[in-house]
Amino acid sequence: MTDPGKYADELEAELQNIITYWEGFTPDEQYGGFAGKIAENNVAAVLAPKGSVLNARILWSFSAIYNYNANPACLKMADRAFKYITDHFIDYEFGGVYWTVDYSGRPLDTKKQVYALAFTIYALSEYFMATGHLQAKEFAVNLYNDIVTHSYDTLRGGYFEAFSRDWQDLEDLRLSDKDANEKKTMNTHLHILEAFANLYQIWPDADLKTKIIGLLDNFHTHIVDQKSGRMILFFDENWNSRSAVISYGHDIEASWLILEAAEIIGEESWIERSKALAVKMAQACRSGLDEDGSLWYENDLEHHHLIKEKHWWVQAEAMVGFFNAWQLSGNEEFLNISFQNWNYVKSQILDQENGEWYWGRQSNGELMTGEDKVGLWKCPYHNSRACLEIIKRIK
Repeated sequence: MTDPGKYADELEAELQNIITYWEGFTPDEQYGGFAGKIAENNVAAVLAPKGSVLNARILWSFSAIYNYNANPACLKMADRAFKYITDHFIDYEFGGVYWTVDYSGRPLDTKKQVYALAFTIYALSEYFMATGHLQAKEFAVNLYNDIVTHSYDTLRGGYFEAFSRDWQDLEDLRLSDKDANEKKTMNTHLHILEAFANLYQIWPDADLKTKIIGLLDNFHTHIVDQKSGRMILFFDENWNSRSAVISYGHDIEASWLILEAAEIIGEESWIERSKALAVKMAQACRSGLDEDGSLWYENDLEHHHLIKEKHWWVQAEAMVGFFNAWQLSGNEEFLNISFQNWNYVKSQILDQENGEWYWGRQSNGELMTGEDKVGLWKCPYHNSRACLEIIKRIK
């Protein structure tokens, strides 16, 4: 497929498929909110914990879709997510949000993972755009203040990773078992940037703008290696690198999110720098492409280990990142990669029988079995956003 108009039409149809799946399968009518875990055969684990990231991403996705198409059913889903987050995930005593609650909504893992606060800000800001609900804006600003008060490194810039419920230091800072236990991470900084930029659209505060500029500087100075165009994943508190792993999905995602943040605050010098960086990062990501345009998962340079898995979210971000690089550079090869990637998603990642997107495929092309269709990490955010971004950019 090489026709942008057809691309947009197909993504409109896929966006509706995503809406239909999440409306049909994920509301938890027994205990409230949304199912914490649904297996690949669409069977829900009724007693599974519920994650703040999943719920924030549902809130963002359905708010963003409503902001695009004004579909009342999407607003109903967003309202449900907002109510569940404010009833169960907000910590009204110490601030922030819990990492997980149990199936009935009682606090379970009460640590303050700054990544989760960031996604909640991102979602609440989008929901305010959809509804004008002042409480959503207030919650978003309060969470911003929590991050700045407790996580911001006033000496070296950037943000620390995680804290206990009452904001004390933790020994284990990791988002997941696969992450390094380090004070600062690319991943959390990327989503703080994304969140702060979305918040700025509803609350153009001077200090917030300064913090966004600081984050842009963090990426240009510390996180993106200017020589290779690739990001470093983990750091100590002094911004010393603690990783030699390439995350192709995060690189291509960051390539367009960094530019988006610069454009939102309207700082021309940062916009121009970020445009150049976006193209450079997309060019660097081409080393992670398979022949069919799909993007591999990771490359551990230190141990010479290339993980050729094809994860759903990596493909979604590749669709947008390479499309963005084409828009900036005019290089048709970037556009063709975006087309190729979508063709791969259609044939290998979409679950034509049960709906939604498979988690991914192994290096041998077989499906990655036993993975969530819905879970702490399997959310409607990457794929719905890819559809929305490219539809808007084409139309």
